[in-house]
Amino acid sequence: MKLPEKAVRPTMYFIGVTTGQSSIMNLFPLWAEELGLKDAQIKGIDIGIHADPELYRQAVDFIKRDPLSLGALVTTHKIDLYHAAKDLFDTLDDYADMFEEVSSISKNGESLAGHAKDPISSGLSLEAFVPARHWETSKGQAMIMGAGGSALAIAGYLTKRDHGSNVPERIIITNRSQQRLHAAEQLLGRIETPVKFEYRLCPEPLDNDRVLAEMPPGSLIVNATGLGKDRPGSPLTDHAEFPMNGLVWELNYRGELDFKHQALSQQAGKQLRVEDGWIYFIHGWTQVIAEVFHTSIEGERFERLERIAMELRNASNQEGGKS
Repeated sequence: MKLPEKAVRPTMYFIGVTTGQSSIMNLFPLWAEELGLKDAQIKGIDIGIHADPELYRQAVDFIKRDPLSLGALVTTHKIDLYHAAKDLFDTLDDYADMFEEVSSISKNGESLAGHAKDPISSGLSLEAFVPARHWETSKGQAMIMGAGGSALAIAGYLTKRDHGSNVPERIIITNRSQQRLHAAEQLLGRIETPVKFEYRLCPEPLDNDRVLAEMPPGSLIVNATGLGKDRPGSPLTDHAEFPMNGLVWELNYRGELDFKHQALSQQAGKQLRVEDGWIYFIHGWTQVIAEVFHTSIEGERFERLERIAMELRNASNQEGGKS
């Protein structure tokens, strides 16, 4: 990791793994202009997956001490950063403490705030593609591959008490690491819900294939592993069989997207609804930008930013680039 130099203009950071490949680097200047964020810029801070905790502390401390460094969005490192640097924050929101992650870093004067925005952005994204009253009518379940911050946020949203009876009967979380599964079980065990949680150790894609074969029609299948974006591959093999009328959510929006292509190959035969992570990307970034720059991004303002993002993505696709 290389820390940036002291900011000379209002700066927001993207703490991730391969930030230079993200569409936000081209999109942020367009959004900043639309939002009237004069002179604002974005810079990436790349850190290896599950890095030395001291690196996370250095990144947070730099933002805290540098006057024109206003905050950051955190992706892959949300949980690791929380555990390494939570004492550096002056305030943490309820979601940050509940899910033990920080995805948004912002300032209020000299006070450094940490927020977990994934429960909000994942919920908004799910509402955009999951049919109304889906769980009551389909009797589908959910399989979430991955046990990181996004996976926990999705599980948390699916079990919200204000959903009443419109919740999946069972949510299965799979992961290659028993330690991550144990941590997920501890966190999700705090939720009061009739939904049954199961935690499956799946070190190989074939293990996920076997779990997938258990899922009833209408189930939600989520790739929250990061495979297909920063790391190559898919959590499934090419022989995996998706459930009929399933909802398939590839959280990645860039990279090879192997999981998405596996689902698309069965879309017609299995009548699948396949979604990538683009809307999640938009909601995730607008939630954090609003926090960092102390502005509101809702209603028509959000719709304008969404249109700008879609225009950029379409232009990139026409040029043969990867959004």
